Amino acid sequence: MKIGLTTTVPVEAVFAAGHTPVDINNIFISDADPMGLVEEAELAGYPRNVCGWIKGLYTTVLRSTDIRTIIAVTQGDCSNTHALMETWQVKGIEIIPFAFPYDRDYDMLQLQMDKLVKALGTTWGELKAWKTKLDKLRGLAWELDRLTWQENKATGFENHLWQVSCSDFNGEPHTFGCQLESLITELKTRQPLAEGLRLGFIGVPPIFPDIYDYLESMGARVVFNEVQRQFTLPFRVEDIVEQYRLYTYPYNVFGRIEDIKQEIERRRLDGIIHYTQSFCFRQIEDIIIRQQLGVPILSLEGDNPSGLDARSKMRIEAFVEMLK
Repeated sequence: MKIGLTTTVPVEAVFAAGHTPVDINNIFISDADPMGLVEEAELAGYPRNVCGWIKGLYTTVLRSTDIRTIIAVTQGDCSNTHALMETWQVKGIEIIPFAFPYDRDYDMLQLQMDKLVKALGTTWGELKAWKTKLDKLRGLAWELDRLTWQENKATGFENHLWQVSCSDFNGEPHTFGCQLESLITELKTRQPLAEGLRLGFIGVPPIFPDIYDYLESMGARVVFNEVQRQFTLPFRVEDIVEQYRLYTYPYNVFGRIEDIKQEIERRRLDGIIHYTQSFCFRQIEDIIIRQQLGVPILSLEGDNPSGLDARSKMRIEAFVEMLK
């Protein structure tokens, strides 16, 4: 069966149990009318001052005919997920909770993963076998990332799209791998893109992905997608628990900052766009991020999936001109 995911979790367990993982975020944002999904949630009673992603996820699942079970991250993602789970439960959706320990405690994470393995009816042996398979696909995503920042062959949106898709591998790992291999082959024959300004995009994936094309139209390129890259688990380790412990997104902001600092230097970034979602607690972390990173930062807020608004475009344009 298809099992929905509210964010990246140990997806190996889902494949090991013979099920198909579906990242609901990707289904929502690629819908023909994502704004209609948000509005439908508001009509159902969701407040306007709740994250657009949460509202979009709610309706996406209710409209689906084949997602009746969801692995929901109760710690390490969005605090609104708790109420989201409950509004799904009253509609008959089965919820499997999963929590990333705030302090990155290895034993607690192993316990959570063990509970997930048992809930799905699989084994650690199958889990580790799937890690080997999926790490090969992650390696392809790492190569795409390298082609983006080192050889200027891939666009910021291509980098974003394929990395964010590593949360569920589009539900079909073999097809995902074939398509990504084909793209990488094509990229290697592509003429390098104009160098321009080199930007990093940090924070949750944007609810308006047209930001990438808009930046490139002004001579700036995103060569580092922070959280999307973390979805690929860019760590060459044998221990699957350690692999998810090194994954920075669900833990405290300081681990993320160290990762960002390393990539600023390695990728020679001129500036950072820090994206946060409206009404999200992560907006508060902008205070710390501004104190810790030694490059110009544009803090950008997104609300609904209706595309870049005029104010955001003006602020992006001013930021790019300032960097130039």
